[in-house]
Amino acid sequence: MLIYCILLAAGAILLAVYIRQKIKAYSVKAVLIKSVVSVLFLAVAVYGWFFSAKDGSVQPIGVFVILGLLFGLLGDIWLDLKYVFPQEDALFTRAGIGVFGVGHILFAAGLLTRYYLGGKPLYIVIPLVIAALGSAGNLLLEKKMKLDFGDLKPMLGAYGFLLFFMLLLAGSLALLNGFKVVTLDLFFIGGVLFAISDMILNGTYFGEGKERPVDLATNYLTYYGAQFLIASSLMFLE
Repeated sequence: MLIYCILLAAGAILLAVYIRQKIKAYSVKAVLIKSVVSVLFLAVAVYGWFFSAKDGSVQPIGVFVILGLLFGLLGDIWLDLKYVFPQEDALFTRAGIGVFGVGHILFAAGLLTRYYLGGKPLYIVIPLVIAALGSAGNLLLEKKMKLDFGDLKPMLGAYGFLLFFMLLLAGSLALLNGFKVVTLDLFFIGGVLFAISDMILNGTYFGEGKERPVDLATNYLTYYGAQFLIASSLMFLE
């Protein structure tokens, strides 16, 4: 547990440094610091996966979660590079959204592999339906929220569906298990924070006047809170 605590503390310190640097200016230095913070949540997941293997055997869900976090790390890099190289804005934005979407697919696959034993399809169907409605609602409210998704609208619709499905699936499986499985509980809370972060990011990327220091800080605090919680969930595999 000492190593786990050290990784979390290092992540918190570097995240504070990154937020301060990002507020000052967009730079390659900021991207590098952010990348290190992301490497730390990946390290937490790897450590937790092996830490939970007390009988010497590791569980397959760890592969899915670690790969999902790895895609998140790539997304972190690409979405920040759009500010460093504005001429490639569209390319980096699409790449970032794409890899984060793949990450949510991997998270969901890991949860299903480990915690869905079959026989109760509504615990999957209902999250699918609500996720589709939530994603559609987000697109329909674009103008009311004073956002402009432009030609990214179809991609954002697909991404929103994957994000909502991941967090709702985690919540559904947690409910199925009576909220007594720490891994699922942490995953669900992480999913909620991920959604909050992305809602803030919507305003930052596709709105106007929403790049204030408070917007940047709350976005990264909720995002990294989500990733570290999801990574930490592997510490409590049973």
